[in-house]
Amino acid sequence: MTSSTRHPLDPDPVRATKATAVFGLGLLSVVTGPFLGGVIPATLALLMARESHKELVAAEGFLLGARRLRNGVRLAWTGIVLAIAGLVVLAIVGLLHYARQRGTDFDSTVN
Repeated sequence: MTSSTRHPLDPDPVRATKATAVFGLGLLSVVTGPFLGGVIPATLALLMARESHKELVAAEGFLLGARRLRNGVRLAWTGIVLAIAGLVVLAIVGLLHYARQRGTDFDSTVN
């Protein structure tokens, strides 16, 4: 028996649905990340990725989707970074708006 032949009782390799869900949530987090909404799907993707990784390892090759899982995790982290960048931009815009509203009202005794 060669290494390329399968045993007849081995199950057929199937796609891991959790890996596909992680990829979809990661993609959603990138799309909604700049609007601060990407944190929620990114968090769900990262939590689900841990479970999916354990299942992929336990399946010993009969579950497919490691590449989708890796890409989904990367997309989820990208969504989190975009959300943080959006928050920083909002804070800077808010501070500039506040500074513009305050003006330069100094007391009459100040030069």
